[in-house]
Amino acid sequence: MSENPILISFPESFETERLLIRAPQWGDGIFCNEAIGESLEQLKPWMPFAQTMPTVEQSEAYVRKARLSFLERSDLPLHLFDKQTGEFVGSSGLHRFDWDVRRFEIGYWLRTSRSGQGLMTEAVNGITGFAIQELKASRIEIRCNEMNRASARVAERAGFTLEGILRKSAREQTGELANACVYAKVKGYEF
Repeated sequence: MSENPILISFPESFETERLLIRAPQWGDGIFCNEAIGESLEQLKPWMPFAQTMPTVEQSEAYVRKARLSFLERSDLPLHLFDKQTGEFVGSSGLHRFDWDVRRFEIGYWLRTSRSGQGLMTEAVNGITGFAIQELKASRIEIRCNEMNRASARVAERAGFTLEGILRKSAREQTGELANACVYAKVKGYEF
């Protein structure tokens, strides 16, 4: 029998070379909203939440729910901040996990003005290390639409192995069925 996840203690923040990565906090909604507004057109094909521009209040409500999910260990959303400027640069986290197996999936998005700087690869590497060291992960996955080459490149640069393509396993925002790539790092193989 596995430990009750709500009793598992681990840090709410950690750092990489350029990033502060931390659990959502009350008040983060305005930063998230600004980044979504800047990046809406680039996020729209891949992210269900980016189909319409949320209000600041809707973003804050989302952040508060994300905070509660983090505390109850039902989802582990993480916000990414530039350590030097304090700018909110994106969101990531560990999702759709199985505490018994210690399997986690990393999801992510980056504000458009900060793309092409290697920040998301750095964040994924930091989150992977956090999952291995703090959460005793046995398997970490990244799943993305086969057509989302930017997301796939992050997984590849971070050393994840493409395990397969799940054909017609997800619905695109257009309603069409899409193929999903499954990348993974597995204890005893990649770490």
